[in-house]
Amino acid sequence: MLRSLIFNGGFFGGTFVLLLVFSPALVMGRPALLWCGRTWAKLLRRWLFYTLGVMVEVRGRIPTGPCVVAAKHQSAWETIDLLGVLPDACFVLKRELVYIPIFGWYISRNKQIVVNRSAGMVALKGMLAQAQQALAEDRQIVVFPQGTRVEVNAEKPYQPGIVALYGKLNVPIIPVALNSGLVWPPKKFLKRRGKIILEFLPPVSQGLSKEAFLEQLSSHIEVATGKLVREGHEDHL
Repeated sequence: MLRSLIFNGGFFGGTFVLLLVFSPALVMGRPALLWCGRTWAKLLRRWLFYTLGVMVEVRGRIPTGPCVVAAKHQSAWETIDLLGVLPDACFVLKRELVYIPIFGWYISRNKQIVVNRSAGMVALKGMLAQAQQALAEDRQIVVFPQGTRVEVNAEKPYQPGIVALYGKLNVPIIPVALNSGLVWPPKKFLKRRGKIILEFLPPVSQGLSKEAFLEQLSSHIEVATGKLVREGHEDHL
C-alpha cells in the first residue's frame, strides 16, 4: 500500500510538473514534443523501479518507419512507454482526451489521431485520413484493437477499426503482446512488484480476408500475451 501511494503520488504529481516544464515545446514543434514524450517514458521506467522494483524488458524487433502497431492494452503503462520505445509513435486516441487541461494541448500539437467514437463511419473515415498523413511522415501508428484496457485473462472482442486500417493502408501490421496488467492493473490504485515484458511479434500476413486477418491478429496477440502472463506469475513463485 505504501509503495503504491508513493508511486501514484510521484507519477501524477511529476507528470503535472513535467507538463508545465515542457510547455515551451508546445510552440517549438514536433521534434521538441517527441523528445518530451521519450523523456517522460524514461522517467516513468525509473520511477517504477525505484518505488516498486519493477523491471521492464522489450523483446522482438522494434519497428521503424511507417507501420501499424496493434498492441494489447492492459494498463496505462504502454500508452506512455511506447513513446520511448518507438521512433515516432502516433496513437489512435478517443476525442475526450483532448479536453483534458494542458495534457490535451500536447495531444493536439503532437498530431495524434483523435477519434470521435460516437460518429460511426465519419469517425472511421477521419481516422483513415489522419493515419495516411502520419504514415507519410514515417510514423508508427499505435492502435489498441480491443478499444480499451482489458484486465489480465479477461476477454474482449477486437474492434473493426483495426480491420479498416489493414484493408486501406499498405503497411505492415505489427502485433504486440505484453503483461503490464500484472504490475499496473487497469483502474486500480495498488501496483505490484514484477517484470513488465513487451514483445513485438512478426507482422500479420498480407492479403488476408477481413475474417482471416482478425483471427490471425487476435490469435497471435492473445497466445503470446498468455505466455507472458504465465511467465510473470512464475517470477513471483
